[in-house]
Amino acid sequence: MTGGRLVAAQRLLVEDEVLAPGWLRIADATVVGLGAGEPPGPATTTIDGTVVPGFVDLHCHGGGGHEFTDPDVAHVRAALAFHAARGNAATMLSLVTAPADELLAQVRRLAPLVRAGEAPGIHLEGPWLARSRCGAQDPRYLRPPDPAEIDALLEAGEGTVAMVTIAPELDGALDAIDRLTAAGVVVAIGHTDADYAQTRAAIDRGATVATHLFNGMRPLHHRDPGPVLALLDDERVVVELIGDGVHLDPRLVSSIVSAVGAARAALVSDAMAAAGMPDGSYRLGSLAVTVGDGVARLRDGGAIAGGTGTMADLVERYLVGSPAGDAALRDVVALSSGTPAGVLGRADLGRLTVGSAGAYAVL
Repeated sequence: MTGGRLVAAQRLLVEDEVLAPGWLRIADATVVGLGAGEPPGPATTTIDGTVVPGFVDLHCHGGGGHEFTDPDVAHVRAALAFHAARGNAATMLSLVTAPADELLAQVRRLAPLVRAGEAPGIHLEGPWLARSRCGAQDPRYLRPPDPAEIDALLEAGEGTVAMVTIAPELDGALDAIDRLTAAGVVVAIGHTDADYAQTRAAIDRGATVATHLFNGMRPLHHRDPGPVLALLDDERVVVELIGDGVHLDPRLVSSIVSAVGAARAALVSDAMAAAGMPDGSYRLGSLAVTVGDGVARLRDGGAIAGGTGTMADLVERYLVGSPAGDAALRDVVALSSGTPAGVLGRADLGRLTVGSAGAYAVL
């Protein structure tokens, strides 16, 4: 087949095989051909590096100085473009806790972007979270799940609300999980003070993701394993890991991936507006944030307030801490692309093959 853009790469990861060299032909944002060796014609783009599937970030609040909560959709698009330029094939539109009317307006504003294919979905990280584990969520607006509010948000999103984070110990949480999963929404457990049994109950009702494991949840204790062990124990659950070296010790990230496998773990950036920007003053939803030495913290209280790195940064950090070789490459591609794509049910993302999305990253 001729036409489209022909990409020649020093190395190309296709499924689990590394082609060195390899080539891709991309037309209409879709892979229409690929193979090993020299490209079948003059290359449009030549890459001296390893081409892998574009990253899929399940948890992101903005970047490049822009927030997804901005009333001006141009700023939302600018944040999406910032991450796409750094290798993201798909970036979830994560929203933080807000008053009911404001959250509803945000969903209505973002839904057209999802329907247009500019983002894979909206993620509601709140407002149905535990006050004791709220982290950088505004405690003034935390509330138990209300069926009417859930229905209103789902109706406003018209199928674009893809994921909801919830604390399973809240009154009405298990019924909310039933309601959300019936609507095709991925339910994640996070910002929670649940014990082991409460967490298992939520998983049994359909929760399948751990929102940034360890962060914003009751810690693991030898007499009270809490949500962490329940989430790690269950093969139905994919655990998010903010592998930026700030939220989690890199040794812990490696240990978790070794324990559960790359098919059950997903790197997430949890990036906010300051990603890719200098230190200074920013906002995360309604809360003021100060970034110093690349670490974002709430101005009031000092809690870590999201990430300032991109998925590319996380992938680089993971590879630096891993033994060299194709096995580490396959693992990090699963963590940054394949596994999160599976969470979203997107067979066109997370791999490079004929018919898949043509977005790629370079390592």
